[in-house]
Amino acid sequence: MTKNKRFYSFRQSLLFRYLLIIMVALLFLPIVFPLSYILYNFVNELIIDKPTSNLTAEAELYTNGEKLEQMWHTEALQLKDASPEEVNEQLRQLSESYTSALMFWVNGQGELKHVASPHSAVVEDAVDEAHIPVKWTATESIAFMKASTDSNPFTVVAFVGDKAELGQGFMVMQIPRSLLQVVRPSPAPVIIYGTVLLVLFLGFAVVSWLFFDRIRRRLLRLQTAMTRAEKDGFPGLIQKGKTDEIGKLEEAFNTMVIELKDSRRRELDEEQLRKRLISDLSHDLRTPLTVIRSHVYNLGKEKLSEEGARSLILMDERIADLSVLMDNLLSYNLLTSGRISLKLERKDILRLLRESAAAWYPLWEREGFSAEIELDEESIYWEVDEIWFRRVLDNLYQNIMRHAHRGLYVGLSTQIRKGIHAIVISDHGSGMNSDPNTKGAGLGLSIVDLLLSRMNLKWEVESSSTGTSIVIYSPALTNI
Repeated sequence: MTKNKRFYSFRQSLLFRYLLIIMVALLFLPIVFPLSYILYNFVNELIIDKPTSNLTAEAELYTNGEKLEQMWHTEALQLKDASPEEVNEQLRQLSESYTSALMFWVNGQGELKHVASPHSAVVEDAVDEAHIPVKWTATESIAFMKASTDSNPFTVVAFVGDKAELGQGFMVMQIPRSLLQVVRPSPAPVIIYGTVLLVLFLGFAVVSWLFFDRIRRRLLRLQTAMTRAEKDGFPGLIQKGKTDEIGKLEEAFNTMVIELKDSRRRELDEEQLRKRLISDLSHDLRTPLTVIRSHVYNLGKEKLSEEGARSLILMDERIADLSVLMDNLLSYNLLTSGRISLKLERKDILRLLRESAAAWYPLWEREGFSAEIELDEESIYWEVDEIWFRRVLDNLYQNIMRHAHRGLYVGLSTQIRKGIHAIVISDHGSGMNSDPNTKGAGLGLSIVDLLLSRMNLKWEVESSSTGTSIVIYSPALTNI
């Protein structure tokens, strides 16, 4: 069963189809060449051997030089061991059929014997027997045969008996070449032969091109589907084609898209559930926290031991931290859910910094922080939402109060960083990487990052064991 499945899978593959094309081409070649040769000979015989209606019966005898040579050698073979009288008689009979030809023969002793002159109508290049020597030597025989090659008249020489060793001499037939040019060989057979081969080659090339072009178009369609996103941000499903390698790739792509959409749907559902849970917890915990804090305040009015008073102070601080954490959770939930829209306006950032620092200064003074404020006199304008920008500053100050209390320092200044006005909020704490308490600052800084990005502002953190600096700047304001 497994082998059958594998064989079926292989039959559906692109490799199998291409191998099939190659095998058909290779198997077809032994058929093409013999078929072309047969067709060539058929057309050749049809064109050359077909009688021409405007030629006489005698003229048709001279249209094929090969047939004339065949006929002459056949006649010479039949005269094997014939007497001189029989040879003369045979030449006389042949001259009656080939009236335009000059025929003669020379015996084994080199003596010219019978000469049959042409006795048909006179032609322009008629053969004249005056050039025939009466006595033939070996030198004259060789010179005659050499001069007769590809010359006018058309000459055919054959040994009597068709063998030189018989010693019966040789016989000659000469015909004017003008008679052989009545029907010229036609190039049609060669053209047809070449055309057949060319058509077969082009056919194989077209089939191969169509094969690969179809593969290319299917791959381009798959590429387009991968790069074109729909409204939900995911690629659309592609219509599955054949069950070959590309078809399997299309099926895998569709499966991936479906799984991504399902994963995204589950992620959105989980995110909505988490936001709803955070929102409910934030609201539900506010009331008990307020009640607990009020009771702690009342306990602080009672007469307590020194250790009890410290415990109440620590409880109040932790409750305040928890209240801030709930506020941050609620704010982060509202911001990420898109339920709060920022209103960006052109504001003087230095004025907002001074007002925020003035509001926090009494708390810094109570906790023993020294504040160092070095702001430019000239105003700096950014496109911000005033309320949420104050929230950014509050979160940064809260982090300093909670996680950099050891340094007892708050720095607020303006600087030029790479040709851009920037505000710097710094402390003298132990740094974010070395203080384990800074892990609680993650949510507050996440809100800072979210708000600054929505106000098109950038921020960087420079932290070391001697302190941390938060650098905020507007990338849109360059080359000041």
